[in-house]
Amino acid sequence: MVVGYLSEDETDRIFQALAAATRRDILARAISEEQSVSALARRYQMSFAAVQKHVAVLERAGLVSKQPRGREQLVAARLETLRKAMSLFEQYEQLWHGRAMRIADILADDEGSRQ
Repeated sequence: MVVGYLSEDETDRIFQALAAATRRDILARAISEEQSVSALARRYQMSFAAVQKHVAVLERAGLVSKQPRGREQLVAARLETLRKAMSLFEQYEQLWHGRAMRIADILADDEGSRQ
């Protein structure tokens, strides 16, 4: 069982947010540097409102935050949430690695019993 620092609801919101390529790209850009929603919107062939909705999904998941600066809203990555998500992914990796090792042991035992 995977136990982490995230509730099931938080985990669901993160996975939903990361399910869309545009949101993953927005997140990557926000990790590189803070960007205004307007600057982000210029990078995609979609309306400003659509980009705002993508940012809102990322914000609800805790992956980004918006800070007002003058007339702009700056989007920045929230590294603490990213670290929690990475911890969750590492737990899944350990789980699957353990399963793969058990399968390898079973196959080795089976091979040894045939000889």
